[in-house]
Amino acid sequence: MYTILLVDDEPLICRGLSSLLQSSGLNIGTILTAGNGQEALDYLRMEDVDLIVTDIQMGTMNGIELMHQAKIMKPWVETIVISAHETFQYAQTAMRLGAKDYLIKPLNNEQFLDTVRNVLLQMEKPEKQSDELLSNLRANFQMELPNERKGEWLNRLVRGEPQEANRLAEELRSGFGVSIAGPYFAVFRIKLELGGVGVKDWGLLRYAALNIVNELMSQEWQHQAFYSGADELCLLIEWSEQAYNESNMNKIDQLEYIGRSLHFHIEKYLQRQVFVGISQILKEIAFIPTLGLQAARALRWREEHPDHHVFYYGDYKWGSREDSSTEEEGLAQSNGIVEQAKKYIDENYMKKGITLNEVAHHNHVSPNYLSYLFKKYMNANLWEYVIRLRMEESKRLLETTDLRRYEIADRVGYESPEHFSKIFKKYYGISPSDWKK
Repeated sequence: MYTILLVDDEPLICRGLSSLLQSSGLNIGTILTAGNGQEALDYLRMEDVDLIVTDIQMGTMNGIELMHQAKIMKPWVETIVISAHETFQYAQTAMRLGAKDYLIKPLNNEQFLDTVRNVLLQMEKPEKQSDELLSNLRANFQMELPNERKGEWLNRLVRGEPQEANRLAEELRSGFGVSIAGPYFAVFRIKLELGGVGVKDWGLLRYAALNIVNELMSQEWQHQAFYSGADELCLLIEWSEQAYNESNMNKIDQLEYIGRSLHFHIEKYLQRQVFVGISQILKEIAFIPTLGLQAARALRWREEHPDHHVFYYGDYKWGSREDSSTEEEGLAQSNGIVEQAKKYIDENYMKKGITLNEVAHHNHVSPNYLSYLFKKYMNANLWEYVIRLRMEESKRLLETTDLRRYEIADRVGYESPEHFSKIFKKYYGISPSDWKK
């Protein structure tokens, strides 16, 4: 059963689409409605949303900004965009951000339902057990082995010496038609946990993982994916000057989005545990070996955090965390990050539009890593902590002041008093007005 989130600042459209979906016969369990982007983000934080249907133009946060935030929070959530404006620029940006379709109002009901049906069909989650999955792969997956020599040269580039990088890139261009131009690059290392799998099936799973990586990256990214070990893949991504500068997404968010997408889809389809190490972004071919080393070092942090899966090199203070450092020093570093984040939230929880990304960037770490540490050390995810502060303050204001509902909503960071009431009732089990009584 799927959960669909409808986002439009026209309540009649939300009600109409909700009614249409409820009577469609599709495998839909829950339909949520939000009147603006901030409300939608609250639902994304608290609910297991599979598909967002969003308008483009809505108040302070438009549909494009919502898609940016949704991609960072949950890269696997699919999106359909609806708009009263047949604007090429909007459509182009929405499709670049992964929208499955761009539909023009007034909507054709059949066209809308066909689009939703196709998206849900593509999202079908595999129910097979690991043994059955391997059996099906053996029977149906025809391996066309990658060019081993090209893979060897790519590994030499990523693992080699900086002074050799330009020569190796030229060899790849002349010998294999592989253009390594950049000038901006990042490296991802992907580790597959293959324990309990026979050696003869390693190649099959590794090849399937390589296909998943190429499928995910082929639509949007200039990349090279190749084997870098018996149970490891490597992904080299490059950006031209134009591509690097035109993206509105913070670069750390962009790297994390790619890493979490890789992790989610490989685990989903192969049902094997996966770890991803991510380098920073550096300019010039000569730094590709440095990026390869960064990704490898980031990946090694799974030994210290086995319950975490996506590791960004820039999250760690490497100067103070060499092999000689102690576990206590690592714990102190992690606690420091959480305490700084908590302090920032305590001072800014009432701010409208506060996001995990904002808190993470203030603390100079990736949102994914901050979210993991906060949950680990605070026993609650970051947004649960924000809501707790907002609800405690709103309860205090209800009990000690004569402020009206919309005034309290505004003071604790909600744009809409109706949305505030929904969150309050979900949290306390009673509406603000009944609590006041």
